[in-house]
Amino acid sequence: MNSDLCGRIRRRLAALSVVLAVIPALAASARAQSAVDLKALLDDLVAANRILYRQGVVDGFGHVSVRHPARPDRFLLSAAKAPGRVTAEDIMEFDLESKPIDRRDRPIYSERFIHSEAYKARPDVNAVVHSHSPAVVPFSVTQVPLRPVHNTASFLAPEVPVFEMRRAAGMTNNLVTDSARGKALVEVLGDRPVALLRGHGNVVVGPDLRRTVSRAIYTEVNARMLLQAVMLGGPITFIDPEESKLIESGREARMSGHGVDRTWQMWLEEASRGPGEPAR
Repeated sequence: MNSDLCGRIRRRLAALSVVLAVIPALAASARAQSAVDLKALLDDLVAANRILYRQGVVDGFGHVSVRHPARPDRFLLSAAKAPGRVTAEDIMEFDLESKPIDRRDRPIYSERFIHSEAYKARPDVNAVVHSHSPAVVPFSVTQVPLRPVHNTASFLAPEVPVFEMRRAAGMTNNLVTDSARGKALVEVLGDRPVALLRGHGNVVVGPDLRRTVSRAIYTEVNARMLLQAVMLGGPITFIDPEESKLIESGREARMSGHGVDRTWQMWLEEASRGPGEPAR
């Protein structure tokens, strides 16, 4: 073996040893970053519960979840608790059969199957909100469809489907308490972001937690606006489906100080204040 070949081999072995030495550090760095990302997501999930409460979308009932960032076959959801009281210690991990990974005797929501079936059927969904949003419920029990009248709710176009439990399961308590009912609901939801549950509430899904919370809030806001428009009488000019596509495409870009970023920071500040505490 000539000296040139031996030199090349030694250099390659030296380079390989450097790479092998760096791998554990890179892995540790990745684990640390993953832990930071998970901590930030847990903070957002706690904030989401409190924001939805302060914005009047949930009261003592309702829940919000997020898909696990490192385990797409799992999701994070609070233990059964009023959303306005949720803390980081209440957040639990579930598999896609809605089984808790680390229950520790904590109570769990009976309608967690809404979340698991949405994640199971929709890879594009990374967050789910179920609420009894008060202005929305009337549209689940009348012949008036919920349609968008304002830009902030353009995602509702062309209209929102209504899930009728009796068609899926006969006479029940109208709650989604097993996977079969959850699957039937998700089939009605289809590829849309929102579906109503007749006489019950709604389910809202989205590509990330903050945008899904925004959709849940503006679904309620749009319902109030539409009720006012109906009371005024006459024809209503809704947001056109083509307009909706253009508006929603602009929301795909996350920019500081714009869109969801702006409203999230405002909602977070409001939810962080104590009752009656003035804005800073």
